Amino acid sequence: MGVGTVAGDVNRNDRSIVALVMLAHGMVHTYELSIPIFVAIWLGEFASIDLGLASVPVTTASLGVMTGLGFSLFGLGALPGGILVDRVGSKRLIVACLLGMAGSFVLLALSPNLVVVALALVVWGAAASVYHPAGLRLISTGVEERGTGFAYHGIAGNLGIGFGPFVTALLLLFFDWHLVAGVLALPALVAAALATRANFEEQAAVAAADGGAGTDTGDGGDTGGDDKAGAGVSSLAELVSQSKHLFAGGFALVFALVMFSGLYYRGVTTFLPDLLGSVIGIEPIPVSELLPAALASGSAGGAPTLDVELFVYAGLLTVGVFGQYVGGKLTDRIRTERGIVAGFGALAVIAVAFLPVASLGVGPLLAICALLGFFLFMVQPFYQATVAEYTPAGLRGLSYGFTYLGVFGVGALGGAIAGYILTVADSTALFFVLAGFAAAATLLGVTLLRRRPTPA
Repeated sequence: MGVGTVAGDVNRNDRSIVALVMLAHGMVHTYELSIPIFVAIWLGEFASIDLGLASVPVTTASLGVMTGLGFSLFGLGALPGGILVDRVGSKRLIVACLLGMAGSFVLLALSPNLVVVALALVVWGAAASVYHPAGLRLISTGVEERGTGFAYHGIAGNLGIGFGPFVTALLLLFFDWHLVAGVLALPALVAAALATRANFEEQAAVAAADGGAGTDTGDGGDTGGDDKAGAGVSSLAELVSQSKHLFAGGFALVFALVMFSGLYYRGVTTFLPDLLGSVIGIEPIPVSELLPAALASGSAGGAPTLDVELFVYAGLLTVGVFGQYVGGKLTDRIRTERGIVAGFGALAVIAVAFLPVASLGVGPLLAICALLGFFLFMVQPFYQATVAEYTPAGLRGLSYGFTYLGVFGVGALGGAIAGYILTVADSTALFFVLAGFAAAATLLGVTLLRRRPTPA
């Protein structure tokens, strides 16, 4: 087989993998960031959570804990997902993830109360948890242009992040939230069907590197063809041993960094739609005011209203597409630690400035929201690539499992923390706490930058 044919095969393999992870990543975040839209609805629709022996009032704190159950499993399940993907491969877990998410939103559509809603969110979190270790392992071991793969992967995630809330908010203008949840289950079913048809080599990039004389992969050790690519861990003792190996080096700092990233991310996104409406004061607009006079003349007083804050929220998340793209491309051009320091430093400043700037008017509000969306997602390719640089290829699934245990497992506490602060204090206190999370991540990035030797 000639060189040109090999190159063509590699390109086709890259394209097949990137297409699959873009589809699945978009689906995961479509559902994840649609949930806060429903939270804004549940705050107004339900007065209490009936637990049988007791009844809990519906507040930002109680809903923060309730949604935190699902979001925590989104992260906690990443570790067993990472272990499993090193054993069985990525494709099977991605298909299972898509089917599980579809089932969770069917359950959400059938929910008669908030207890069943909480159960549906738990099912969603468990199903979605396996995606990131599976998808990111697949990119890191199968795609040769890894930084570009991370960039397109991130773009697809942000398209889901923006498109999901936008479509959800649009459908909620005209339909009950139960029906909307049922409709949202359909795309994951279609995506699962398409994923089963994907065909690629999961270890193509590792095999190509090993074929090039066992070069250093940037993870701190020479693979030399002896790395356990695709082997993973096969026992509890090996899990403990390999985990100690991971955390003995720079990965421990990376893990701490992604925990603070997760706390910031979940803390700012869970109640942001409600904050934009109630704190900053964006008023709903009757849909009839947006229609031509001929169509609006017959509108009744009960006509639907446009909750502008939901669409501002969706727009903020959509801006993250550009942040993901820029961050992904820069990981191939600059040291990832520098990108981490710059990105989280910007997020700290934005958190402090958000409310004062947003109160100045519509233009400043949209500008600060755009900056938040850009940097919130620009940092993700940097820490994803940093994980790959501090871990061996054969344990990449395990390392990404730990990573998303930190991002979405520990990070899920960000929603509960945000709900508690909004209940006992105010939004100003919340944004100062968020600034503290970003500042801590910045300092950890600086520490990594100083410890890692400059490449020759």
